[in-house]
Amino acid sequence: MNRNRFLELLPHYLANLVLVVLTIAALRRFAGDMGFVVELVVVVAVVLAYPMIARALGVAPSAWEDPRE
Repeated sequence: MNRNRFLELLPHYLANLVLVVLTIAALRRFAGDMGFVVELVVVVAVVLAYPMIARALGVAPSAWEDPRE
């Protein structure tokens, strides 16, 4: 991975991490301790949903574009 691509993706990695932490914190605050498996499912869901949300908001990095297009 070249440096420019990494620098372009870094804010998205950080945003993804912040969203995961905030989502888990909210889950623990409002639903209590749900257990590791539930939290893991929530983490996977947030991580998989983030690219779709970023694309829908129009803030997706060019590194996520399909190279065949």
